[in-house]
Amino acid sequence: MIKEEIRNITASLPDGVRLVAVSKYHPEESILEAYEAGQRVFGESHVQELQRKYEALPKDIEWHFIGHLQTNKVKYIAPYVSLIHAVDTPKLLAEISKQGVKCGRRIPCLLQLHVAQEETKFGFTVEEAEDFLKSGEWREMTGAELRGVMCMASLTDDEAQIAREFETARQFFLRARDTYFLSSKEQGARCKEQGARCKGQGARCKEQGVRSREQEKCIRLDEKRPAEVTSCTLHPAPCTLHPTPCSQESSSFCECSWGMSDDYPIAIQHGSTMVRIGSRIFGERQY
Repeated sequence: MIKEEIRNITASLPDGVRLVAVSKYHPEESILEAYEAGQRVFGESHVQELQRKYEALPKDIEWHFIGHLQTNKVKYIAPYVSLIHAVDTPKLLAEISKQGVKCGRRIPCLLQLHVAQEETKFGFTVEEAEDFLKSGEWREMTGAELRGVMCMASLTDDEAQIAREFETARQFFLRARDTYFLSSKEQGARCKEQGARCKGQGARCKEQGVRSREQEKCIRLDEKRPAEVTSCTLHPAPCTLHPTPCSQESSSFCECSWGMSDDYPIAIQHGSTMVRIGSRIFGERQY
């Protein structure tokens, strides 16, 4: 059954969407059955259980920590965890970074957004997450690397509400990526798009007889490097699509982790790149 479900689910996922098989509370034998079907990414939410399984199972498994993580437990999984999904406070990210430095790693992480209509869920509100990214504190946390966003939708049968919550997370992800994480090349392409708009506006400036040397640079942006857009009396910012200057940040901020057994088809429609499915694969949890 496990092998069949793994194959059915993976065959149904579009390109660019990965399956995280949620194996928490399930025995090593069940994980091995999924492993034999080709599954390599598994999600756990308890440090002690994850440690036991890490020691017992094949070392090419990619272990994701998907639950609420206490800061005093980070050190136990820091040497090997592939991705920490639920970074819900700046304090936790700082501790992950500290342990990553000790291990000589940059531990991949996702920011957890609280978009559900349930107070019991953890995570940043959208406003808190935006403020945290804007603060730049995360740039100093060199032992951790932000790779994207994670969220959980409300536990409800209202599919429209679930869709709205996933879309809220997707829109935040897009804003964060485009503002803070695009590579110079990617930002350059977007600056070029902005340049096309500048070109049209520059033509109007010409009609008014107010073309300046700086505006000429803006007008000819598609023939020049984006970095040359340094001044334009019509557009005072270097690139109005990006409130921060083009940087050398990696574009590895690319993961959207939302969608579980009951709602993952909706999640995929709203930008998920990583679905976390457990009960549909392994059956009911074995506590």
